[in-house]
Amino acid sequence: MGLASKLIVSSAFMMSLALVVSLITNFSDIFPSDILTAPVRSNLTVLLLAVMMTISLSRISSKSLSPLKNPRSLIRGLLLGLVISSLIPIAGYLILRNTEYADYAAGLVFIAATPFAASVAPLSFILRGDMEHALRSTIYVYIAALLWIPFIIFILAKDVVDMKDLVITVIEVIGVPLIVSRFLTKVKIDKQIMATVLNCIIFFLVWLSVSSTDFSIGIWIMLAFMLIVALRTFGLGCAVEVIEKRAGIGWSQRVTDILMMSYKNKGIAIALCVSTMAPPMIPLAMVAIASSIVIEICWVVFMDSVLFSRRRMKRELAKEGSEVGDL
Repeated sequence: MGLASKLIVSSAFMMSLALVVSLITNFSDIFPSDILTAPVRSNLTVLLLAVMMTISLSRISSKSLSPLKNPRSLIRGLLLGLVISSLIPIAGYLILRNTEYADYAAGLVFIAATPFAASVAPLSFILRGDMEHALRSTIYVYIAALLWIPFIIFILAKDVVDMKDLVITVIEVIGVPLIVSRFLTKVKIDKQIMATVLNCIIFFLVWLSVSSTDFSIGIWIMLAFMLIVALRTFGLGCAVEVIEKRAGIGWSQRVTDILMMSYKNKGIAIALCVSTMAPPMIPLAMVAIASSIVIEICWVVFMDSVLFSRRRMKRELAKEGSEVGDL
């Protein structure tokens, strides 16, 4: 595999590149807003995210995923992936909603409402995590998200979103992919081709959203958003690592739990923002989501190079008596 091929299948690289290109487009004021209007961006975002979600979920077989087989795993996935991971963005929004930055803070609601990324399952496989836990939790967390997302947004931000559009968007980007993906589980897709397609979609979604974001907000409130997101990713992720390791929980469960707690589905947050808010508010609310993208790129790099490094993985698995293989 050549260098270009290796880079294009790297999610961290493609997200980083997308962010750099987006910021250049934004601050150079060369984004074609006359062509890519708010309605066009909304439709493109929903369509591409639906395709991405369908492909991602299609890699999860329905076999051996009965919720009765391991109810503790299912409850843990729902708590970590939806409830606990949403607490810090919700707290941040509640602090800022009665200030002059309320419109910007609305983006935190979309971050809070979204489940963890569908890529948690393949990442768990790569990092020797608990695959059964990851697969079962992904399916049921996304089913629960069909109700969780409208519930959270209705409670916190019903005055600034169109709830009808919200419900339609949730069905389009989660409900339909959940159903369609069940018919594609036996279709073989080359891993490199799949990674390339998904990363290119992510690249375009990041560029489409961040390029049109209004960054004229003050530096201090921007840093506040980054702090909130850093607490949600680095703070919660490292907290799970420390707590579960001290409790004697093994590598495989810790890896998957950390991913579910810290790695939000930013594509869904973008889709909800651009398809449910009034066009003048979208660039403002996108600031919090753009901040999340920046911090999560740093978090992915940290996980890859430090928290889940190959050296640490070998050491932990050797201590547990697990086969290290060709890691």
